[in-house]
Amino acid sequence: MQHHSECLAVLEQLIAFDTTSYKSNLPLIDYVKHYLDHKNIDITIDYNDAQNKANLFISTGPKDSAGVLLSGHTDVVPVDGQDWDTNPFEAVIKNNNVYGRGSADMKGFIACALVIMKRAADMPLTYPLHLCLSYDEEIGCVGVRHILTQLSSLIIPPRVVIIGEPTLMDVATSHKGKAVFQVQFYGTEGHSALAPNYTNAIHAASAFVQSLIDSQQVVAKEGHLDTGYDIPYSTIHVGKIHGGTALNVVPNLCQLDYEIRNVAEDSIAAIQTQILKDFAAKDASYRYELQDINQYPGLMTNQTQPELKSIQALLPQSNITKLSFGTEAGLFQQCFDSPILVCGPGSIEVAHKPNEYIAISQLNACSHFLDKLVATLL
Repeated sequence: MQHHSECLAVLEQLIAFDTTSYKSNLPLIDYVKHYLDHKNIDITIDYNDAQNKANLFISTGPKDSAGVLLSGHTDVVPVDGQDWDTNPFEAVIKNNNVYGRGSADMKGFIACALVIMKRAADMPLTYPLHLCLSYDEEIGCVGVRHILTQLSSLIIPPRVVIIGEPTLMDVATSHKGKAVFQVQFYGTEGHSALAPNYTNAIHAASAFVQSLIDSQQVVAKEGHLDTGYDIPYSTIHVGKIHGGTALNVVPNLCQLDYEIRNVAEDSIAAIQTQILKDFAAKDASYRYELQDINQYPGLMTNQTQPELKSIQALLPQSNITKLSFGTEAGLFQQCFDSPILVCGPGSIEVAHKPNEYIAISQLNACSHFLDKLVATLL
């Protein structure tokens, strides 16, 4: 079990790289390339346009057969304004937990994956082991899209893909999709003493928010229900609103950001149509511009797949589950017909929060699982 302590050592290194999404991840990428410098390991580096971030695709074993693909994102969410007890970019071990930004989401998994990749390179593999590391997942699964277009030419479709987001080592087969929209409302500016003579952009935005609330009620009642989720229906949520300059001026601009998280059977487009129809019925005269900011698809893996049964056999303590949060898995599903699963160490409950941590027992469970998984490639 020597490599369990190696996972810990690698995790300490990974946490020390501040890979907040708005910063470069190249120092971490260089560390990984150096760590996996081995004659049996192939590494493909895929830079973004600005050349300040990169995806890595790493492979060992024979090229001409279907193996296992592990995947994770290297970026973390900001710590700005959070009240940490320790330095978020220094791994601190206490009470058998490792504290640090990204420990659970998801550098704990990446550490275990790097260690197993290095060990697999010295084994006589019959089937390959692949590892994909992406950038900019936390801002809408942005970076991985770039490498996915190349993967089909780099490898034979894997027999299973495992995205190592924190699930406490349960095996998730589904999660909702998400779409982010921004609406700009245009009114006419004037003195508030004559307010009725002008069009108030905040009033327009308020009517739109009411349409979102009304549409949510319709979707919850008439949309598809999936009781595998904490919230069984598709959700509509306003997260930001910005408008007005001074109280005595009728505002001519107001902007709001909202999201739709959809269960697989509901279409984002249909929900959006419902919202806009409801808004037009309230007042068709408001001027607005709607922008589609970002979307990523949900995941829906058939639970009867034999590969799922094989993975379950390696994780006898695990439950089959559905996730309330989004991952890159749906994008992998668009790329490969292979079963796509989400399974990794740590809890999503502590992700994105101050004093994020991963239990050492979770790292050990993940290492143990990956050991057994690689044994199936021999």
